[in-house]
Formats: sequence, C-alpha cells, structure tokens
Amino acid sequence: MPLNSLVSGLWVDLAAFLDRGGWPLTLIVAAAFALWTLIFARLRYFAGPLAADRARALDRWRRLGAHDGWHARQIRRRLISEHQMQLVRNNRLIATLVKVCPLLGLLGTVIGMIEVFEVMAVAGNGNARAMAAGISKATITTMAGMVVALSGLLVSNALARRAQAARRRFIRALDEG
Repeated sequence: MPLNSLVSGLWVDLAAFLDRGGWPLTLIVAAAFALWTLIFARLRYFAGPLAADRARALDRWRRLGAHDGWHARQIRRRLISEHQMQLVRNNRLIATLVKVCPLLGLLGTVIGMIEVFEVMAVAGNGNARAMAAGISKATITTMAGMVVALSGLLVSNALARRAQAARRRFIRALDEG
C-alpha cells in the first residue's frame, strides 16, 4: 500500500503542477518525455548494439579481400556511411526538441503575462491572487522550458561527440584491416 499512496501522491502533484502551467507546460512535459526517450535509446545503442554493428561491418570489409581499387573504395564509403547513419540516428530530432522547449516556455510566459494584463484591466491592481497566478504560469513554463532545453543540450552534445569518436575509431579499424 505505501507504494500505491506514493504513486498516487506523485500523480496528484504532477497534475497540480501541469495545471499551474497550463497547456504550454503540458507540451513542454510531452517534449521532455519524447526528448529523453530518444536520448536513452541513443545511450542504449552506444552501450550495446553499436559494437555488434561495428563488428559486422568490419567482418564484411575483411571478407572483401582486396582493399585497393575503385570497387573497394566504394564499399568502404558505403560501410562508413551506413555506420554514420546508425551513429547519428534521431540526433536531429533530439536537437529540434531541444530548440522547441524554450520556445514553448516563452509561449507560456506570454500567455501568463496576458492573464496578468487581463486581471489588471478588469480588476485593476487589487486582485493580487489572480495576478500571481498569471505570473506563476509565466515563471513555471519559462523555467521548465529552459531546464529541459539545457539538460537536453548537454546530453545531445555529448552524444554527438561520442558519435564522432566512434566514427573515427571505425575508420581507423577499416584502415587497419
């Protein structure tokens, strides 16, 4: 039962958090989920299947026999290209999600500030609670968008460096064997 109450409590807290930020925050959370799903898939690929893919490609190269001539150079180019495509799969989508999150945060900021201005126009300066709700919406969405973008940017840059290093190792292995 304690796990049930913990999950239930977390769900209620998440729902309240999303409600405070409105639909822009919901979009940021959805983008964050997609972003981190793609990042973990990339990390999983580097941790496991990459080595098997590399070994298969190197085996194809070694079975070719003669490595000189136009035909061998074309096969080498194709192996490098296929390996590169596997290394950078979904990197552009990850980069796009990283760029979209601050824009969604900005959208939430604008919507929150519009709410503040509406309160000021209708009620004057007297309704502090309604103004605070708009400011809260603006602040939460801005911070959420930036946190997701910054964390995603750091990891996506690390993934790009890792892919470049793996590509260089693969080319060296082709040259050696």
